[in-house]
Amino acid sequence: MIELVLASGNPGKLVELEELLAGLPLRLRSMRDFGIAEPAETGLSFVENALIKARHAARLSGLPALADDSGLLVDALHGQPGLHTADYAGHKAPAAANIAKLLAALEGVPVQARQARFVAVVVLLRHAEDPLPLIAQGEWRGRILARPRGQDGFGYDPIFEDPALGLSAAEMEPAVKDARSHRGLALAALRSRLLDHLGR
Repeated sequence: MIELVLASGNPGKLVELEELLAGLPLRLRSMRDFGIAEPAETGLSFVENALIKARHAARLSGLPALADDSGLLVDALHGQPGLHTADYAGHKAPAAANIAKLLAALEGVPVQARQARFVAVVVLLRHAEDPLPLIAQGEWRGRILARPRGQDGFGYDPIFEDPALGLSAAEMEPAVKDARSHRGLALAALRSRLLDHLGR
């Protein structure tokens, strides 16, 4: 069993990634287990921020590190909230505040103009100085609803609708969401190469 540190303190993300990596001989541990605080995300792209987080967690835990950086890009808002998705309504803002701010920004925008996409970049480092990180990305296209729907998921899930299913991300069964989500697609791309990468 290979231990990996997840470079995130978000418990919802830990559960989601454990489900997506189920069946692999891996044990995913939160960086909270090691008392590691989250680093400042000073990158100018999702890839840079994921690498910052992974190197930080690997350096302080001594374990291989898995990190992701993800965000919501709304076409009508010129790609916002983008890199600031988690803190859209302020530093460490709760999900409800972020959702409220986004819905206010889209007030009056018709449903056909509310296209959006979740993007995720997932990075695996064998050690803090790994010069050849494994990087994968995924994208989930949908639209922003006028009001929240559903009780599951986290973050912006209640207002992000997958038009093909007619469901918000918060209304989906976990297996359905995993198969369609940005993070699920990124991890599927990474999964087949992950064990080989760790074994080098």
